[in-house]
Amino acid sequence: MEKKSNVTIKSIVAIGIGAAIFFVLGRFASFPIVANTTANLQYGVLAVFGIIFGPLVSMLAGFIGHTLIDLSWGSPWWSWIIASAVFGLIIGLAKKVINIESGKFGVREIAIFNVIQVVAHGVCWVVIATALDVLIYAEPLDKLVMQSLAAWCANAITTAIVGTLLLLAYAKTRTKSGSLQKED
Repeated sequence: MEKKSNVTIKSIVAIGIGAAIFFVLGRFASFPIVANTTANLQYGVLAVFGIIFGPLVSMLAGFIGHTLIDLSWGSPWWSWIIASAVFGLIIGLAKKVINIESGKFGVREIAIFNVIQVVAHGVCWVVIATALDVLIYAEPLDKLVMQSLAAWCANAITTAIVGTLLLLAYAKTRTKSGSLQKED
């Protein structure tokens, strides 16, 4: 029996579109908050791609999109690129507990989504990006504490707003489970 691949044309297209949106928002719609750190709208969109398409799509869209942003500024900052990819992976795994295709995105799903995304941002910016900045770039930890905490808070807030609103809108386009009835 041949093993079926999880990579489809649909997922490849979603990765490309997700990376492009991530790039455009990250390059042209980010807002400075502390030295070399911005509040970013693209993580809300990346979270939507994760909930709709799963971890592979959102991880690669985050990785490619963040790499393109950094290249457009000069050179890649791998610690934060990896953190973006891990955020995509974690939020994509939330697809298993949030079935957006059912058309249901109520208070329970909003709470689950936001707990997961806040924790994911914390893991990515406070732990992963900080540790990799120290290991790869020998950055001073005192500087990184302010940057990582600012990135965590700002990205969690923007993801809560942008991600929640987009997922609410998307859920309304789906047929609710059990809403179709067979005609006699």
